[in-house]
Amino acid sequence: MKLTKITEKEFKTYADKHPQITFHQTKEWAELKSKNNWIPYYIALKDDDKIVGAAMLLAKTVPIIKKKLFYSPRGILIDYSNKEVLKEFTKEIKEFLKKENGFLLKIDPYVEYQERDNNGNIVEDGYNNKESFNNLVDLGYKHFGFNIMQDTLQPRWMHVIEINGKNEDEVQKEMESKTRQILRKNERAGIITHEIERDELPVFKSIMEHTSDRREFIDRPLSYYESMWDSLHDSGILKILIAEIDFNLYEKNTKSELEETEHALKDRIYKHDNNKLKMNEKKYESTNKQDQDTIDRLNKQLEKINEYKKEYGDKKTLGGILFLIYGNEVLSLYGGTDDNLLQFQSAYTVHYAGVKYAIDNGYKRYNFYGITGDFTKNNPLYGLYLFKKSFGGHVVELLGEFDLIISPFWYHTYNITFSIYHALKNLKKKLKK
Repeated sequence: MKLTKITEKEFKTYADKHPQITFHQTKEWAELKSKNNWIPYYIALKDDDKIVGAAMLLAKTVPIIKKKLFYSPRGILIDYSNKEVLKEFTKEIKEFLKKENGFLLKIDPYVEYQERDNNGNIVEDGYNNKESFNNLVDLGYKHFGFNIMQDTLQPRWMHVIEINGKNEDEVQKEMESKTRQILRKNERAGIITHEIERDELPVFKSIMEHTSDRREFIDRPLSYYESMWDSLHDSGILKILIAEIDFNLYEKNTKSELEETEHALKDRIYKHDNNKLKMNEKKYESTNKQDQDTIDRLNKQLEKINEYKKEYGDKKTLGGILFLIYGNEVLSLYGGTDDNLLQFQSAYTVHYAGVKYAIDNGYKRYNFYGITGDFTKNNPLYGLYLFKKSFGGHVVELLGEFDLIISPFWYHTYNITFSIYHALKNLKKKLKK
């Protein structure tokens, strides 16, 4: 077996058929990262002419030490349970990286560590890839650790819905009843989604700004989203869906429901008073009261809709999600909601639009992406997990992040300088305050 450079086309042919494929191993992703000075390499381990393992490596020269850091995002694409092949790949790639002035290879395989259910519990007698993990450790890959928070380059914990040929009804059955109710309520409220074009990116940027201010994280500049669009959109990898409320449609649906309820109430009273309806008096009064309460609520709702229309016009953007779509899954990468009208919970509608896209286009799963591995109520991100959990599906725990150290000296030097850099950066922030 021999490790060699291969063409981008040769890598794509192999990668697209691999079960671990994600958008991270595409030329489009490499193009995006190249804008931040990452250089792509396509390599493969061949047994005669057959590829038995391959990787898209991204390399960047670390300024202070003038050595290259290599990263294989969600790679290597290889059978980690086959220790013999993995051992040969590891030996060969070490030699390759030495020649390329590399001191480190980072990997974070898209391989589950052990099967977990929707509550985050380990599934008894479920599948696991502990053998793959042990093979990596035995061959000298340094594990970042079984972290439960979001402190690795890519999330180690995710939440996904397995589609696998299910139709919409089958997927909805696995959702919590509350989630189905919110989706129906949003539909009646005139909340719809549409895919945006490039000139609408400022709308999505505004959504992310509102979300970052509310959740206290630093959002990326508009130019970042423009770069993502330019690198990923035309190939179909990137799609952005925006949720919008149409107040005219909301008003129409409300009036229709109001008319139906008023008609049902009048009809029931007429039939009751003319002895055409046999009903227990207590139940009759109770049903009438429910209808009257609904009528009162809908009339108040119409008043509120008029207020919304005066303040926002006929339509208002509520939220949006940036999806990355490739291989086996539809993945929700970034998303947020406008601070105004949070009560409409538009995130449910946009995520479900992504789920429907996965169903309609034959993808195997919908990926809500990052959560934490802390499933206790004390976790500040517990609410995010509960939201994703409400759609059904299950928790995914990946193997994690590994370092294959090529040069121990430069590896330790890099870690020291990296720590100093971040300490100074944090100090600068504190001084500004």
